[in-house]
Amino acid sequence: VQLQASGGGLVQAGGSLRLSCAASGRTLSTYNMIWFRQALRKEREWVGEITRRSGSTYYADSVKGRFTISRDDAKNTVYLQMNSLKPEDTAVYYCTCMMPGTTEYAYWGQGTQVTVSS
Repeated sequence: VQLQASGGGLVQAGGSLRLSCAASGRTLSTYNMIWFRQALRKEREWVGEITRRSGSTYYADSVKGRFTISRDDAKNTVYLQMNSLKPEDTAVYYCTCMMPGTTEYAYWGQGTQVTVSS
């Protein structure tokens, strides 16, 4: 399975971006999908997750109310809608997936850079 994250770029504070994570080689519908981010010289941070089937979502406190994760299993794609962006959201954003009942991330995308200017 290959996960391809895209949609990153440069945006001013207060702006919005929508990231996509498209999969090839296998359907994502059986996986919980997770977004992480990693800022320069910082540890990787869990951003949020969307479960399979019910599509329940969970978010880090730092993004709650601003970011929304959704999925379109027909397109084999997961999205991260980011609104009210702040400079501290600047990071490389990664998507990954986990089979329910396991504790390992099965596959990772290559990441997409998001830069928020003040």
